Amino acid sequence: MDFLKSAVASAISKGPAFPYSFGDRVDIDQSVWMLHNGTKREDGSKCSIFSFDVAANKSRLPLAKNAVRKLRTLRHPGVVKVLDTVETEAYIYIATERLTPLGWHTRRKSLSDETIKWGLHNIAKTLKFINSEAFSIHGAIRVSSIFTTESGEWKLGGFEILSSMKDDDAIIYNYGSLVPDSARYAPPEIGTTGWDAVKRAPVYAVDSYNYGTLMFEVFNGTASNGPQGIQTKNIPPSMQQGYRRLLNQNPKARLSVGQFLDQGERNGGFFQTPLIQLTEGIDNLGLKNDAERDEFLSQLDELTDDFPEEFFKMKVLPELLKSVEFGGGGPKVFGVVMKISTKLSDDEWDSRITPVVVRLFTSPDRALRVCLLDNLPVMIDHLSQKVVTDKIFPQMTTGFTDVVPIIREQTVKAILTVVPKLSDRIINGELLRYLAKTANDDQPGIRTNTTICLGKIARNLGAGSRSKVLIAAFARALRDPFVHARNAALLAFAATADLFSEDDCASKILPSVCPSLIDKEKIVRDQASKTLDVYLARIRKYTQTMPDSVLPPTEQPSSAGVGASLARMSTPSAAGDPAGASWAGWAISSFTNKLTAASGNMQSASAGVAAPTGRPSSVPPGGEVPRKTTPTPGSSNTASALHRQTLSKPGTPSNASAFSPPPVVAQDSAFDDFGGWDVDDADEGANGWGGGDDDNGNAEEPDPWAKPAAAKRPGKAPAATFDDGGEPDFAGWLNAQAQAKHKAKGPLPKGLGAKGGAAAGAGAAGRPSAVGAKAHSTGGLGGTKKTVGAGAAGAAGAAKKNVVVPKKAEVKEAEEEEEGWGDAWE
Repeated sequence: MDFLKSAVASAISKGPAFPYSFGDRVDIDQSVWMLHNGTKREDGSKCSIFSFDVAANKSRLPLAKNAVRKLRTLRHPGVVKVLDTVETEAYIYIATERLTPLGWHTRRKSLSDETIKWGLHNIAKTLKFINSEAFSIHGAIRVSSIFTTESGEWKLGGFEILSSMKDDDAIIYNYGSLVPDSARYAPPEIGTTGWDAVKRAPVYAVDSYNYGTLMFEVFNGTASNGPQGIQTKNIPPSMQQGYRRLLNQNPKARLSVGQFLDQGERNGGFFQTPLIQLTEGIDNLGLKNDAERDEFLSQLDELTDDFPEEFFKMKVLPELLKSVEFGGGGPKVFGVVMKISTKLSDDEWDSRITPVVVRLFTSPDRALRVCLLDNLPVMIDHLSQKVVTDKIFPQMTTGFTDVVPIIREQTVKAILTVVPKLSDRIINGELLRYLAKTANDDQPGIRTNTTICLGKIARNLGAGSRSKVLIAAFARALRDPFVHARNAALLAFAATADLFSEDDCASKILPSVCPSLIDKEKIVRDQASKTLDVYLARIRKYTQTMPDSVLPPTEQPSSAGVGASLARMSTPSAAGDPAGASWAGWAISSFTNKLTAASGNMQSASAGVAAPTGRPSSVPPGGEVPRKTTPTPGSSNTASALHRQTLSKPGTPSNASAFSPPPVVAQDSAFDDFGGWDVDDADEGANGWGGGDDDNGNAEEPDPWAKPAAAKRPGKAPAATFDDGGEPDFAGWLNAQAQAKHKAKGPLPKGLGAKGGAAAGAGAAGRPSAVGAKAHSTGGLGGTKKTVGAGAAGAAGAAKKNVVVPKKAEVKEAEEEEEGWGDAWE
C-alpha cells in the first residue's frame, strides 16, 4: 500500500498538475480501475479518484481511454459526475464526485425493496437515454459498474466499452471480451457468435439482458446464473413479468429498458412509489404552484425510515431549503425540513441548516416567523450560544411589539426555549423590559403566558433583582380581571416559593395571596388555599429555628414585695378571658416595668411638696390592684383621707411614709398613650387607689381589674369640700407668711392673693403630709386661671370655690411637666 502511494506520488510529480489528493483505497470488483477516496486541495471537498496504471494494464489501455472520453462527453443526471481528468503515458486519473460501489450494499443486503426500486428506476432512465437518445450500447451493466453517491442515488459508470452504433469501428466489437467477467454477463447471442452479434440485434438488446441480471443481483445479493435459466427469487411480483421479458433468449423479442420503464411508471405501476415520486418532483419544487406543492409535501409525510437518509440529507433537504427561502415554500415546507434535519449531525446542522435559519428570522413573513418559533425546541440544541445571542434573539425581539397578537404570544412562549442560551445581561435587562410590556398586554392570554414564562425562568434571573421582579409581577397578575391570569399567578407563586426570603413571604407575598381566598372563581380560591399552605408551611418551619426572644434578661428588683407584685401582674389569671387577660397583663406588666425602673422620691410639679417613696405609684398597698369605686355622699376624697386610711391600718409604724403610696395623677402621659383612665365626674377623678367606702361605711377592698380612670378635662365642676380631720393648715401658713413678707414691698404676686392660692393638706408634726391634688397654675408667668384642689385644714363647711379648666395649651404644658416627674430623683 505504501509502495502504491509512493508510486502514485512519483507519477504525479512527473506529470501535469492534479489538484486532488489521494486517500484510502476502496475495494472494487470486476473493473480495470483502482478507486481511491480523495479530497480537493483547494477547499478540502470530498471526491473519488479512479486511477489506471498504464504499465500494469497495457492491454486494457483502450478501455480506460474510452471510459475517459465517454465520461467527458456524456452528460446525464444518472451518470457519474466527472470533476477532472489527467492522462499521461504512465497513468490516467479521473476525479469524480464521492462514490461508493453498489456491491458494498448488496453484499450486506442493507437496501430495502423501496430503495432498490428507486435505484433501478434511476438506472433505467439512464439506459433509456443511452439507448434511445445517444443511440449507444453500454455493454457492461452489472453491480460493479454502478455506484452510489453521498445522497444515496445510483449513478452509472463502467463506460469502458460504451459505443455508439453510428461508429463502424466501435470499441465494443473488438474489445468487449476484455471487460472482466464479460462472458458471465454476456447475453446468449454473444456467447454463441461473439460481439459481432451486436450489429444484428437491436441497440437495446445487450443492455436489456444485463439490466435483467442486475435486478436479480440487487434483490438477492448474488450474481445470476446467466444463460442457464431465469430465476425470480425475491423479485417483487409486480416486476416479474417485465423481468422475464428482459431476459428473453431472443434478442429481438426482448423488452427494452425504456419499455420496462414505461410499464413501471403507469398508474399503479411498480415504479409508482412515494420515494420515486419525490425524486421526480424535488428538482422543480420551486416552480410548483400551491396545490402541487401541497401534494408533494403530503408525499413526503408518507415516507418512512426505510428510505435512504442520505438522499434526504443531500438531495431533498437542499431543495426544500431553497423552496423555503426563495421559492415561497412557506411554513409547510419548513416543517418537513425540520423533520428531516433531526437525522443530521451537529456539523451538518452548522453547515446546512443554521445559516438558513438565521436568514429566515429576518424575513417579514409572519406565518414563517410563527413556524420558526414553533420549531425552536427542535433547533435549539443544534444552535450555539453565540448564534442565539448575537443573531437570533435580536430578531426575535421584534415579535414582542408586533401588532398581531399571535406573534407576541408565540414570542413569549419561545423565550422558555432560548433562555438557557442567553447571557445574564440580556435576561436581566432587555428580556425583562419586554416581558414587562407583555405583562400589560391588552390580550388576556398574552398576560397569562407572560406570568407563566416568568415563573419558569425565575431561576435564570439574577439573585439581586429576582424577588423584586417576581413579587411585583405576580402580585399585579393577582389583580388581573382574567381568571386564568390570576390562577397562573398563584401557580407561579407556589412554584417559586423557595426563591423568596422568609421576610418577603410573610410581609409581601402572603398579604397579596390572601385576598384570593375569597375570589369569585372557585378555581382561584382553591389554588389560593394551596399556595397559602405552601408559604405557611415554610414560615412555620422557619419560625421553629428562631429564638424565643432577642431581648436581654431583665434584672429583678431588690424589693421582694415589688418583685412579687410584678410577677403576678406580668402573668395574670386567664380564668375569665384568656385572650383579654393575657393582653391586659402584658400591657400592665410593661407599664409597671417602666415605673419600677425609676428610683428616688416623686414630687409635685406645681406645689413642690415631696411625696413619700417606697414603691411605684401604680402599685396599691398590699400588692393589690386598685379598682374603680363609687364614693358615698359626704365622704371625703382628699389625699388626706387616703393618708389617714393608710395610717389607720393596724400594725402600721409611725414612720410609714416610706411605704405609703404616692398621689395618683389624674392625667399621666403614659396612661394617656395606653388609653387613659375613665372618669365620669370631678369626684371620681379625685378617687385614688382604694379611698372609697362601701354601703355600710366600711373601707372597700380595692378591685384588681378596675378600669383605670382618666381625668375629665372639659367643662366646669363645683369645688368639693375637703375635711382633713383637724390637721394643721400648712399651705395656709405658707400663704400667710408670703403675704406678710411682701406687704411692705408692694402687691403680692399673682397666685398668692387672699382669694387665690394653691390648696394643700398639711399633716401633723412628725407625720408625712399627702398632697391631695395637683395645682396647675401659671402664676408668675402672667396666668390667671388656677385649679383649686384642696380644702382648708380644720374648717368645717368651707366655702366652695369655682374650678376653672385651663386651656388646652396650658394642659399640654402641664402634662409635659408631669411627664418629667421623677427625673431629678434618680
